[in-house]
Amino acid sequence: MNALAADFTLPPELEAHEPPEARGLARDEVRLLVSRGRTGEVSHHRFTDLPGLLRPGDLLVVNDSATLPAAVRLDRLAVHFSTEHEDGTWLVELRRRGAPESASEPYRGGAVGEWLPLPGGATLRLLERHTPRLWRAVLDRDVPTYLGRYGVPIRYSYVGRDWPLSHYQTVFGARPGSAEMPSAGRPFTTELVTRLVTHGIGIVPITLHTGVASPERDEPPYPERFEVPEATARQVAFTRASGRRVIAVGTTVVRALETAGLAEGGLRAARGWTSHLVTPSSGVRVVNGLITGLHEPRSSHLLMLSAITGEDLLSRSYGEALREGYLWHEFGDLHLILG
Repeated sequence: MNALAADFTLPPELEAHEPPEARGLARDEVRLLVSRGRTGEVSHHRFTDLPGLLRPGDLLVVNDSATLPAAVRLDRLAVHFSTEHEDGTWLVELRRRGAPESASEPYRGGAVGEWLPLPGGATLRLLERHTPRLWRAVLDRDVPTYLGRYGVPIRYSYVGRDWPLSHYQTVFGARPGSAEMPSAGRPFTTELVTRLVTHGIGIVPITLHTGVASPERDEPPYPERFEVPEATARQVAFTRASGRRVIAVGTTVVRALETAGLAEGGLRAARGWTSHLVTPSSGVRVVNGLITGLHEPRSSHLLMLSAITGEDLLSRSYGEALREGYLWHEFGDLHLILG
């Protein structure tokens, strides 16, 4: 991958430290960088411009996973609940808490069989290391119910204070299960969705429950639970057969669609677990475009973006975003990539 796109330096002032509402903006008033693969053009907009940037007949595929309050704080540690497995165990990340409150770092301790006392009298037992960062563990009670009472949304050091869970939900979120917000859907509002539909743009859901990221590590995503419904698969197939564009809202959507994609560009209904990693060598079979945030240096997501838009255009787009002061992370600005 082009060196700039893969290994640029992100200045701290371009990290979004708070939701746009705290900066005096509506959700859909964040900035939107547009990269067009056919012409190589890079242009600058507001997210409210989206209906005019798409064509009637285009199909947006959104993630309807809702965000859990997945962080539980102890005195010196925080437990980030990531992914539920069929046997009732969860993948969790242990993080050492620091000062200020939002500062934390991965905790390298822990031992197989260790019991961790959690707030409310709950107990978490560490079963085995799943990756160098994640543990498979079991809580002695129902996790979603427990998180609803004792959990808070996961946040990292670039966000300086807690925000209510509602700030981490999207207008599409209907199926709780994500450890971190499917953030590409955050700028959509009911009013904007109405404008899109009125403009002749379709919207259909998939579900992919996101696990925990780690801002300190460059690592590929691990298996995540997903579902592509039959109705969505049919609508995607119809859109492609009609010569229209299928545009994913978020890298999670790309991952789900490309997992369920067929070699000839079709799509089947599917559910289960995906470990699929989209790269320039694997390419994309289903999607023609992507709405996504701006991703950190050396992130595996940049490989996916490069597969859709090409390395040169991605590098120029990120250079523009840096020069024009776009904001990164879940509360930041958006990027529309059209192949």
